[in-house]
Amino acid sequence: MANDINLRRLVIKAFHMTDVEEGDCNKVSVDGKMTINMDELNPIVAKYSDVIESVSLAIIKPGEHDRYTNTIMDIIPISTKVLGVCGEGITHTVTGVYVMPTGVDVDGEQAHEFGSSEGNLKDMLYLNRAGTPADDDYIVSFDILFKKGMAQERHAIIKAYRCVEEWMNLFRAQLKKFNGNQATEKHEYYDRIRKGQKKVLVIKEMIAHGAMLDTWIFPNEPSGVEGGKSLIDYGCMPVMLTPNEFRDGAIKSMN
Repeated sequence: MANDINLRRLVIKAFHMTDVEEGDCNKVSVDGKMTINMDELNPIVAKYSDVIESVSLAIIKPGEHDRYTNTIMDIIPISTKVLGVCGEGITHTVTGVYVMPTGVDVDGEQAHEFGSSEGNLKDMLYLNRAGTPADDDYIVSFDILFKKGMAQERHAIIKAYRCVEEWMNLFRAQLKKFNGNQATEKHEYYDRIRKGQKKVLVIKEMIAHGAMLDTWIFPNEPSGVEGGKSLIDYGCMPVMLTPNEFRDGAIKSMN
């Protein structure tokens, strides 16, 4: 509208992956193909050997959900800031594939707080919901085997997510360089002031309990870890977010 005041503009450009397979390199391409080198994860995992015993990667193709899974810790899109900070500028994101960290320790203790979600993946994961993969999406299973007792320790869970983040950064670095004109989809969002209209405040209660019930906010990358801070460390005080910060991945669930 003519009287609207545009405060911030966020552009999200999506690049859809139609094929994910194992190969000799970690690569994501604008033509819709993603290749994963299983061995290149090992040096990253070694950095967190005080809490992580090993990590197993697996590519779960569409329709192949009839399989065992350890407790699902998160479903993470591969997204990166190309211009600006969280909530404004340009974000590139991959669609068609999501990263699913799962966790258990060497004694079989699942990485959970009040309830675990190990079992058959087709029963534990609802598809086609907000924040979950669709029927025709690929899932990269990032199965973390924690050291004894570490699946219940807050510092170990944080390190596990840092491990996932470092691996995802291998693809984010490439995604940053994609030609935005070749995006599969482009969406523009504005934070606006509309004079004379009602002011709306949405209150969202977020978990900040500890270990697997923690919330990270304002990371450097969408749905990331680095640069972010736990709500626990904020003293569980109220935090104001713009609609576009929320849309751009300012909140990271750490459970």
